[in-house]
Amino acid sequence: MFAIVTIAGQQFKVTEGQRLFVHQLDAEAGSKVTFDQVHLLAPESGEPTIGAPTVKGASISATVEDHVRGDKVIIFKKKRRKGYRRKNGHRQSFSRITIDSIAS
Repeated sequence: MFAIVTIAGQQFKVTEGQRLFVHQLDAEAGSKVTFDQVHLLAPESGEPTIGAPTVKGASISATVEDHVRGDKVIIFKKKRRKGYRRKNGHRQSFSRITIDSIAS
């Protein structure tokens, strides 16, 4: 069974037992979280359930493993022949979660 769910403003295709990185959640490491914005539920056999916009009564439960930071992204701006150069960096904060169950 898989589902399409919105987590922290992004949509993910998830299955039970899957580990994924999402934008940082406001939850402690080791805590359980539930997501109720499920847009599609597809069982192994049979027809998928499509929400309009969400499937009523469906939820995804997950465990927050830890909070990590992504790789550094370098932003470099330059205008040729003007002496204008700016260098900046950014590291995005992520939460690593494990999908525990998909309930319909």
